[in-house]
Amino acid sequence: MRMYLNGQWTDGGGTREIRSPYSGELVDTVPEATAEQVEQALAAAVDGARAMARLPAAERQRVLNRAADLLADRVEALARTISLEEGKPITEALGEAGRMPDLLRLCAHEGAQLRGETLPLDAQTGATGKVGMTLRVPCGVVVAITPYNYPLLLVMHKVGPALAAGNAVILKPASQTPLSALKLTEALLEAGLPPNAIQCVTGPGGRVGEALCADARVRKISFTGSSAVGQRLTQLAGIKRLSLELGSNCPVVILADADLEAAADAVATGGYVNAGQACISTQRVLVQRPVYADFLAALQPRVEKIRVGPSLDKESRLSAMVSEAEAARVVEWIQEAKAAGARVLTGGARSGAVCQPAIVADVDPRLRIAREELFGPAVAVTAVADLDEAIAQCNASQFGLGAAILTRDIGAAWRFAREAEYGNVMVNWSTLWRADLMPYGGFKASGIGKEGPRYAIEEMTELKTVVFHGLDVT
Repeated sequence: MRMYLNGQWTDGGGTREIRSPYSGELVDTVPEATAEQVEQALAAAVDGARAMARLPAAERQRVLNRAADLLADRVEALARTISLEEGKPITEALGEAGRMPDLLRLCAHEGAQLRGETLPLDAQTGATGKVGMTLRVPCGVVVAITPYNYPLLLVMHKVGPALAAGNAVILKPASQTPLSALKLTEALLEAGLPPNAIQCVTGPGGRVGEALCADARVRKISFTGSSAVGQRLTQLAGIKRLSLELGSNCPVVILADADLEAAADAVATGGYVNAGQACISTQRVLVQRPVYADFLAALQPRVEKIRVGPSLDKESRLSAMVSEAEAARVVEWIQEAKAAGARVLTGGARSGAVCQPAIVADVDPRLRIAREELFGPAVAVTAVADLDEAIAQCNASQFGLGAAILTRDIGAAWRFAREAEYGNVMVNWSTLWRADLMPYGGFKASGIGKEGPRYAIEEMTELKTVVFHGLDVT
């Protein structure tokens, strides 16, 4: 496929092959943008921002709803693209692609609901005869930099709100998985989006992404990726609005009064969907000591039943990670934990980019697998004495995206919800749950800002104050 910039589909200064992580087969090739093409995209986006600012909300809503209809007709084709370029099972890819029409319609609706308020200026002495109000206006040019793990969903959570709010977008998709983003761009243009309202620029993040983020014409950056890259972008950005959804290490706490069968179901889902390559994937499981052995006994057969196979096989429930290098890294972390005294109850073997789903028990909280972001199909299980210890271990992390607790004690659940230093807290399910309409984002090194259409639109608009002077309001 070609990339889209300055109103046309074009080649670049080189090409990158996109290969299936499972089979290694060539899926497609994409261009690598030159520095000159990045400049073209920025100049075109400035023009696109002017066009979008003039576009009435009703027209923006119409275009996005038409694009949603087009996406609804293309769910199976989009799912196949996701599965081939990212490696996730086709059933999961169908779920991802199937969410897109409703998500885009939600963005379209929220973008048409921008409101201001009147200001009671006469409450201040000397302000008689003045009338004030606030308006929400688009930021202008939004740069959206997206990760590989959900190559359509996480693109939509940036592009949809940005366009709905009346901005122009420069989309820089992950180098490993750009095809879904390019196909979304096609649908938006086909639906009638102004030609320069979106640019989809492919190429290395270190060169293309950094050049985009450092440019003064960009008013807003929305980035999802690692904490290290997020830190780098904050240094490059200058005076801009930033939304950063960064790393995580999500814990699940299981208290002694929990339904252990339900807890095992939750962890067997939350730890292994998309081969564990989700920001809110369950990574640490902190189990109260009296039920520790019983929980492991319930979890192990569930994980061993996860069917591993080709990404396009509808019976597969786990397939390849995004690359062989990532799978090798996950196995290295598992073996490192084993060498330190942890027990590998099941899984942990690798073939190419496929890593067998693993349970690592008796994990010392100081180990890398319990501290850093694994982003792979394994959970680290540790025994804790009580809720106090569980909360302390949860909060000892540098990350704060998602946490969960399973218990029948509403008081314990409420205390955990209040005291856990995480942006998303689930009660009686795993960390791996997200409704597209809810505010989503983390604390600490997990980032700043919120996604979810209503909340993202607020962050992609500016609040303007308008005051009329010299009015006769008596």
